[in-house]
Amino acid sequence: MAEYRDYGPAAPHGPDMTGTHNPVHDMTPNERQIFDYLLKPDDSYNANGVYWGDMSWLEQIRFVSNGDARETKREASNVWSMFKKDPLSPVSYYFKNMVLPGAGLGLEGYVLFSIGNLKPLFQAQGSFAKCWKKPYSACNATWIAAVEYMEISGIIVGQILVGILGDWLGRRWGLIQDASIMFIGLIMLTAAWGVTQNGWVICYVWSLFFYGIGVGGEYPMTATSGMENAVGSGKLSTKEDRLHRGRKVTSAFLMQGWGQFFNQVILILLLLIFHHGSGNPPYSHVAVQWTYRISFTIPAVGTLWLVYYRTFKMKSASKQLAAAKNKSKVTGYDTDSLKLTFTYFGPRMIATTGAWFANDVFFYGNKLFQSEFISVILPDNDSIMPGWLYNLINVGVSLVGYYLASFLIDNKLYGRKRMQMIGFFMDFVLFVIPAFNFERYTSIEHVKEFQTMYFLSSFFNQFGPNAVTFLVAAEVYPTPIRATAHGVSAAAGKLGALLASVLYNYIDTQTKFYVVPWFGLMGMLVTVLFLPDTTGLDLKEQERRWQYIRAGRESDYHGIAVHPRHLSWWERWRGVGRYYDADADYKQKIEEMRADWEVSEARKADEKAGAWDDDAEHDDSVWSSDVSTFFEKTRGSGSGTSPLLAPKEKDYVE
Repeated sequence: MAEYRDYGPAAPHGPDMTGTHNPVHDMTPNERQIFDYLLKPDDSYNANGVYWGDMSWLEQIRFVSNGDARETKREASNVWSMFKKDPLSPVSYYFKNMVLPGAGLGLEGYVLFSIGNLKPLFQAQGSFAKCWKKPYSACNATWIAAVEYMEISGIIVGQILVGILGDWLGRRWGLIQDASIMFIGLIMLTAAWGVTQNGWVICYVWSLFFYGIGVGGEYPMTATSGMENAVGSGKLSTKEDRLHRGRKVTSAFLMQGWGQFFNQVILILLLLIFHHGSGNPPYSHVAVQWTYRISFTIPAVGTLWLVYYRTFKMKSASKQLAAAKNKSKVTGYDTDSLKLTFTYFGPRMIATTGAWFANDVFFYGNKLFQSEFISVILPDNDSIMPGWLYNLINVGVSLVGYYLASFLIDNKLYGRKRMQMIGFFMDFVLFVIPAFNFERYTSIEHVKEFQTMYFLSSFFNQFGPNAVTFLVAAEVYPTPIRATAHGVSAAAGKLGALLASVLYNYIDTQTKFYVVPWFGLMGMLVTVLFLPDTTGLDLKEQERRWQYIRAGRESDYHGIAVHPRHLSWWERWRGVGRYYDADADYKQKIEEMRADWEVSEARKADEKAGAWDDDAEHDDSVWSSDVSTFFEKTRGSGSGTSPLLAPKEKDYVE
């Protein structure tokens, strides 16, 4: 197929809203077929030009199932072709497109999981126990509690601060800054020391706070850069965006799970190495020191490499943001877009912040199960190994949830919203059952059932709100403030974690089980009411709508971004979906393409005259001769006779 211009997030300067000119009437049937080919892709429209969201339920099932089968076959064929040329090329592809975008989250997942894993080790060693275990005879209890509080506080600062900087200075500088802060923080953690144990704890706490700032910044930067193809050219493929955007972002996010897995494996190996091949107490001071410090040295090496990679290999990371700012004639931070976002997308902020808040309470609540069933199974246990081994199993279960979420999050029949709703509901059920039957399930006869609910709650947390909140907190907002919105949403999540860590210090275990389930219902409620379902929606179409909003012409946009399928219940109730008009949108798109084609023609003329600024931002896409011919022959009057154009064939999904 000839190359054609992807009109992208173009400003709505072209459409003639007077009704005096209808571009469709100027077309021959073959020309109409060409524009159908460009504007109604066969992964979203059937052979009759009907959008999948407008089909009946049975038609949707058939359309989506056939489309998924065709895409699966295409991808399998591509993988096989790659394998035949080079058996390791599929691994290389996965590493570049899935591992590298999430490398920062993998490293921070490793370190933050290590903090929680090291605490019981410190509590189990004689001299350290005086500091880390009640009654805290060697250390100040406030500073011991601050380990968790300051870590979370640093993450919150990073999420908000780096989110704003990422929208202000660009994604690339945010990514470089995050990796640099995390590297320095790891050096601080590895070298933390003090004249007294309390002095060491204070140094350890502030090192965690500093490291947490870099961790917090990873959330908005990884989500936005993964969505905007920062590892590649910085340009979006619209078909790839529609079909696999969710998979791309959640594949980066699931590296956090692998970071947790490798941390647990490495800690077990380090303790065995430095404790003479045994994982049982008593633990020597030297063994604990070496295990702790080497466990932080390993990710420091990986983080230093990440600083290099992001500095020299991700130079296109800010390309989509720069294009969006150029369209809006904005330099620096786009405060107007921030104000408009709260005006038009305020309820979405309730969805992304509220759901993430509820999810993080659950994430911390999941730990409640483990301590209880270990105490039942091994009542006299004083070794940290059983806890670490159960952690390892739990992370493995979580990884299954991560990957299943990645595979199904782009499925139009399931997608983001259903996945989050079902995940919240299942976590509610899995916590409320033991809450009201606590003695039964913590008895030796029924503890296996308690364990099963523990692992299932981990699975549905990942195959549900944990994966979806990370994706939609960036996806439902416009490019100019996407990192800010994601950072604020993620910070709300950490406030949930902070609430849990404080609250759990003052209530007993059974009361914790009474409290936690209701956050599942809260998360489900805000998801149902305020979260739009962006599954299958072209991100560039959302940007197109945003340009209309920014121009003060919200009601003039009639595209699929306001299709009821892609709106929340609240937005539908407010009547946002009344603007959807497929026929009017088709005409608008053609006129927008015409306006952009005219800009392209003017640029060519300026280049010939030597008047074009080489440093100016412009789209270097290529127009097909068919489209150019149509716009040329209808220039000015919008009418005229067209030469016969060769029709384009689509492989429609029936």
